[in-house]
Amino acid sequence: MATVELTKENFDRTVSENPFVLIDFWAGWCRPCLQFAPVYEKAAEANRDLVFAKVDTEAQQELAGAFQISSIPTLMIVRDQVAIFSQPGALPEAALTDLIAQARALDMDEVRSKIAAEKNGAAGGTTDAAADAGTDGAPGEPGTPGA
Repeated sequence: MATVELTKENFDRTVSENPFVLIDFWAGWCRPCLQFAPVYEKAAEANRDLVFAKVDTEAQQELAGAFQISSIPTLMIVRDQVAIFSQPGALPEAALTDLIAQARALDMDEVRSKIAAEKNGAAGGTTDAAADAGTDGAPGEPGTPGA
């Protein structure tokens, strides 16, 4: 599948209709974004069962703002309509491959259970459900892939 260009008009539909979506927030003037693009495209070719999408933060400022994107490139992974990873910075190929493997391995029932527990105050703190379930970062909380 070719990389999908996300806009505010197709974002919700794309995320709700696909169980696993990787999103690259980028801009044409951003050198690290342009350097990450071939790595991202290669990963898309190697993982044709997943949706690889891009958000041009210049053209889609409202969408970038909704996700509080303050640094680009930022990679986000959404599984089953749950953002399980979000981190700024261009990843090397090996780190992206490892991150995709970690995201594939997540037990989403466990992730949803931890999120529900946190919402109900049963978690006893401000733990990161996605990180506890095995990823290295969650929206707004940078992590280090492969650590």
